[in-house]
Amino acid sequence: MLKHCGEFHIALKHLQLALLYTYPSTFSELQVKFQIAHLYETQNKHKAAKDGYEFLLKEKNISLELKADVYRQLGWMYHCVECLGEKKERETYALNFLQKSIEADPKSGQSLYLLGRCYAGINKVHDAFLAYRNSVEKSEGNADTWCSIGVLYQQQNQPTDALQAYICAVQLDKDHKAAWTNLGILYESCGQLRDAYACYLNATKQISFQKTSSLFRRKQVIRMKKDSIGLSKGLTQRIKFLEVQLSQAPLPSITSKRRTLCSIEEAWNLPISLEMNSRQQQTAQMLPRQMAKQSPVQGPPPPYPHSQLSQSPIPAKRIKEDGQQELVQHNNQTATQLHPNLMNISETLSQRNLIAMPGESKKISEQSVVDTFDDISNDIYKQNETIKLERLSQDAISNNLNEDSKHNEFNGGGSDASSDLTTTSFKIQMDSKQLMASVKLLPIDEPPVHFTILQVNAPPPSPPDCPPQKLTRDQLLPPTPSVHLENKKNAFSPQLQEFCLKHPIAVVRGLAGALKLDLGLFSTKTLVEANPEHSVEVRTQVHQSPDENWDTSQGKRVWACISHRSHTTIAKYAQYQASSFQDSLKLVLPQDESDKGFQGSQAMSDSDSKDSVSNSTNIVLKRKKNKINSKMLRFGTNVDLSDERKWKPQLTELQKLPAFARVISAANMLSHVGHVILGMNTVQLYMKVPGSRTPGHQENNNFCSININIGPGDCEWFAVPDAYWGGVHNLCEKNNISYLHGSWWPVLEDLYKENIPVYRFIQKPGDLVWVNAGCVHWVQSVGWCNNIAWNVGPLTARQYSLAIERYEWNKVQAFKSIVPMVHLSWNLARNIKVSDTKLFELIKMCLLQTLKNVLHIQEYVKSKGVEIRFNGRGKNEASHYCGQCEVEVFNVLFVKEQEKRHVVHCLSCALKLSPSLQGIVCLEEYRLSELQHVYDSFSLHRTQGLAYTQ
Repeated sequence: MLKHCGEFHIALKHLQLALLYTYPSTFSELQVKFQIAHLYETQNKHKAAKDGYEFLLKEKNISLELKADVYRQLGWMYHCVECLGEKKERETYALNFLQKSIEADPKSGQSLYLLGRCYAGINKVHDAFLAYRNSVEKSEGNADTWCSIGVLYQQQNQPTDALQAYICAVQLDKDHKAAWTNLGILYESCGQLRDAYACYLNATKQISFQKTSSLFRRKQVIRMKKDSIGLSKGLTQRIKFLEVQLSQAPLPSITSKRRTLCSIEEAWNLPISLEMNSRQQQTAQMLPRQMAKQSPVQGPPPPYPHSQLSQSPIPAKRIKEDGQQELVQHNNQTATQLHPNLMNISETLSQRNLIAMPGESKKISEQSVVDTFDDISNDIYKQNETIKLERLSQDAISNNLNEDSKHNEFNGGGSDASSDLTTTSFKIQMDSKQLMASVKLLPIDEPPVHFTILQVNAPPPSPPDCPPQKLTRDQLLPPTPSVHLENKKNAFSPQLQEFCLKHPIAVVRGLAGALKLDLGLFSTKTLVEANPEHSVEVRTQVHQSPDENWDTSQGKRVWACISHRSHTTIAKYAQYQASSFQDSLKLVLPQDESDKGFQGSQAMSDSDSKDSVSNSTNIVLKRKKNKINSKMLRFGTNVDLSDERKWKPQLTELQKLPAFARVISAANMLSHVGHVILGMNTVQLYMKVPGSRTPGHQENNNFCSININIGPGDCEWFAVPDAYWGGVHNLCEKNNISYLHGSWWPVLEDLYKENIPVYRFIQKPGDLVWVNAGCVHWVQSVGWCNNIAWNVGPLTARQYSLAIERYEWNKVQAFKSIVPMVHLSWNLARNIKVSDTKLFELIKMCLLQTLKNVLHIQEYVKSKGVEIRFNGRGKNEASHYCGQCEVEVFNVLFVKEQEKRHVVHCLSCALKLSPSLQGIVCLEEYRLSELQHVYDSFSLHRTQGLAYTQ
């Protein structure tokens, strides 16, 4: 009682006295210690709470029920509390602890519910649905679960199912304010203002009338006063606005537009099970059927163990981030004109009744809703007083929801998807003058720091679920698409490009012979003669067989692929490569000098040879190497061949390739970047000894890549189709490795268990490997060889779409996109004519979003009294990235001198340095007239016949 009254010091004193009590009592010693840990958590003393919970888990005689409670509290703390580590790491711990809580108490509906909340927070919708479904099965009448299910349905743009879930919530708990508020948001997004008005009234009517005991009454009055401040500026103000709109609206008639959803009265009496059975998607179809059968929708909820306790207070900052994750995504799916405050309120309300502790009443759970408003109302609403409800934009919603989140968190593509203003104004059909006029109507009291180049209403990028089809063992080991070229005509046929574009990965065999390529120009011998002092990046790795990856210290298979970086020269690495080969001969020769020695020397006669290592030699070498534990090797990587003065013969030779595979080509997007991106629109060379590994990855920004084996040895490739990259990502997370930042070598059996197919093949000298957009791959050399590689970007809608999706996902993951997709898109608009309708729409949308953002930023900067100076761009000048968060900065640069260097910043990071932008120089790269001309001139090029769409 004292704890929930806020008398924490006295409560702690009594609990500590209880520990000294030696007579039989209701609570055991461990239960009292659990209450003390929870008391610390309630006070936001998270370190002390975490230590207390972890101490309890070390106790041998802890009961399963208490262990489940401890794991649940720890799990939700890691989900909510920022100071416990990086977000991705915290989410991993949260999921792990909640799953352990469920293992300790499989009947815990509350733990399952919180697990669903965690999955929803990281956009794993399928897993979230399953957890919610299991929660309802274990604890039938939980309104919070139904409310969260409604949020998920709303995010998936399924308003009818969302309506039914919210109705279940409010029928179980008629005072469930989060459900009523979300239901109002849903109705308003569908244009049903009368029903939205009724829901908002229900959300507010109980706020000022709480049934509390006399012990809480005095504090309750204070909380209600603070709470009314927040609500009066949120829901109450929205209600007044709807009252005005409804008073001016015409009476409904039989000619009125048909409603999207049934009215609140009809929905209340709707037979839920029948409605839910009409679902299209298999997973969600299972969910409502089971829940509708087990969950009575009339009357009070049945007893719900471990669910009647209020959650410990969550800091306001964390609350708004959780609200952002669920509700910003929803706004991308529905064209709502709601005030941003409503978004924060609705999600925050449902957050409050989460953590369960045994033995407390529902009244306290209701009380905690008021505590939530007390925590956040002043912070949320005072920043938005000047925003007019009659003219809301999605920019305003996004900015307020994201005000406390990191700059690079994704804003869901919703900057044009919410209000009536934006949905009717910002379309690719408008010209630049209309765009400018619409931007001037946007509010400038908040900085436009978040924007996306994805399409309106596009879902936020996230790792996709793997295809559901169950594969046989043969299908998990598919044959690799390959074609053998006989002559130059085959190489230049359009069918070859079509063949490459329709497969995740393809091997073009015999290419060097068909085109008479002189691969000797890329041999180690020639490289040493040309530029012996040229730099080579070296990766020191453990030598292992291609299908294994062992942690020698622990003696088990792992995903982490360890390597150490250093640098040397071509001449020095050539010496190492040659000595490595000589050492291998010493191992082979003693067994059978005449026979084996001849085979080995024939295969490795000189670095110009195109012969691969024979199978028999490979077997002998592998046996010998396996006897040498933890043998280290050095892999020479990222040798830059971009300088035409140094490498003219080599680069000229590559002009013999067909146009779609060339480094520079008009049909290659990367040739339009306008500056060098090392290794992407330039050639890089790799110098290898047996066992050299290129760890698993997708190409930068999902562009295609070309790889040619120079020889003399082979390389072994592994590849996973792009449709399964989400499954590989999940396995990386499971193994505590960052998919983007980490270095990993997949364990093949792990992939097969997850129903993920793997291509596996040998690349011989002269073979070209085409890696299509998004394909996951990893490579290991079998023999001594060199390889050359670069990226290409076919002018297809699929390639462009995958590139911009990865560009946006990289922002979420704080990973730099080395292809500046905004800069590239504007250059494409200047340089090419597009006849593919889909590709045109994607590029035009990027131009629209960026021009809108540039105009909005300029309006905001001018409102701060800061002068924007024209700077222009130099020839071949590289694109600019923020010196702090490494996002691309286009056109409007915020420059500040730091350590005698002028550093470019994005608007968000500039405001962190100087909220008034004083002391920061604002530069403009392009004049607005030029951008307007490019935007207006870029139009769909009509050709005779049908345009080809990839």
